[in-house]
Amino acid sequence: MHGLDLIAEFLNTVDQRSFSRHGVSHAGGERLASPGDLADWLAECAILAADDELGPEDLTDAIALRTALRQSLAGEIDAATAFENYPLQLAPDRSGGLRIAARSGRPWLDTIVETVVVAVGNGDWNRVKLCAAPDCRWAFHDTSRSGRGRWCDMNICGNRHKTRIYRERRQHAG
Repeated sequence: MHGLDLIAEFLNTVDQRSFSRHGVSHAGGERLASPGDLADWLAECAILAADDELGPEDLTDAIALRTALRQSLAGEIDAATAFENYPLQLAPDRSGGLRIAARSGRPWLDTIVETVVVAVGNGDWNRVKLCAAPDCRWAFHDTSRSGRGRWCDMNICGNRHKTRIYRERRQHAG
């Protein structure tokens, strides 16, 4: 899984979507409701080592990081604020060079933090976005050439927005 896709998946472990589509209301939810849920998600993403055991503090820290990253993307907090509780340092990499390393003491958390930090350093962080639809806010990796994508799915959220604008214009014109 590409690093930015991993981050989008992490951000989407909370589903805040509240729209209706074809008369059916979307029911959001929390994927990380317990340490076991967090362990399952981390295992699906091949981040968790088999012998790692997670507790309530791990769940609290994962949700705190996810919340801070979502707030950063929404412009509610500064991006640097999202990382103030995660110490970073330079560490040797396998090739003999240096890499940025997180030192939380939890390899799975370090992987997520390092993935975001590397994306910031590469200038790719601006490709991780929250859908512009206020009743969606799904995180997505913007793969458009221009990097100006606004919708998680143009066929759903983008279409709903364009239809709403069209109807408003017709209503005001007529």
